[in-house]
Amino acid sequence: MKHLFTLIGLSMAVPAFAQMQDETAVKATIIQFFDGMRKADSTLLRQTLAPGAKLQSVDNRQGVVSVKEDTFDGFAATVAKAQPGDLNERLSGVTSHIDGDLATVWTLYEFIYKGKQNHCGADAFTLVRVGGDWKIQNIIDTRRKCNE
Repeated sequence: MKHLFTLIGLSMAVPAFAQMQDETAVKATIIQFFDGMRKADSTLLRQTLAPGAKLQSVDNRQGVVSVKEDTFDGFAATVAKAQPGDLNERLSGVTSHIDGDLATVWTLYEFIYKGKQNHCGADAFTLVRVGGDWKIQNIIDTRRKCNE
């Protein structure tokens, strides 16, 4: 009977351990993305992206909401032109959810440009496991003046 309880306990621990490993790997992908941005290293940033990844922003102008889409090529070019340290995004309140090969991460952020607060908002990431690695499929964000 003691062995049965041990076996049951182990069978319950294995999925939790796998979930923790996935969560660590998902967060590492996002950290690498922002490390690439901070270092002005578009190659490091691009390594985190799934083929066909999308970059979107929720735009609210005078109460009219729309979603703007940018290309990661354009974003990567902006990152490559920056000086290391010019672009920084501070994250807070990061939450993640994972099911199989799909993960979502939501976080508040503060964007710092050349050492000065530029804007704030929320990022929502969708990641997929591609070839065993977590890749960013989509980022959608909000942007506002801080303290609004």
